[in-house]
Amino acid sequence: MKNLFLSAAIVLGGLTSFASTSPITNTIVKTISIQDEYTEIKLEEVPAPITAALKKAYPDAVLSKAYKNANSQYKLDVTVGDKVGSLYANADGSWIKK
Repeated sequence: MKNLFLSAAIVLGGLTSFASTSPITNTIVKTISIQDEYTEIKLEEVPAPITAALKKAYPDAVLSKAYKNANSQYKLDVTVGDKVGSLYANADGSWIKK
């Protein structure tokens, strides 16, 4: 008789663990991209040392857009053949790695 009660207690105890619900948590992940604030400028406003450095480093490059930030750093959107990319330079024409 003890075995019957013990068996019933074990079975009921085992069933209650399956009947319990685990809390569902929703995790929201926000990704924030921090970049220097670049504002678009006219292509004519790009300093001559930068255009000269661009012609020297990439003779076939076509400058499509230019941007400038508060630190007088320039972001250049260029196309070389079928590849499109961005280059970064200081006002004196030296390249910045980003």
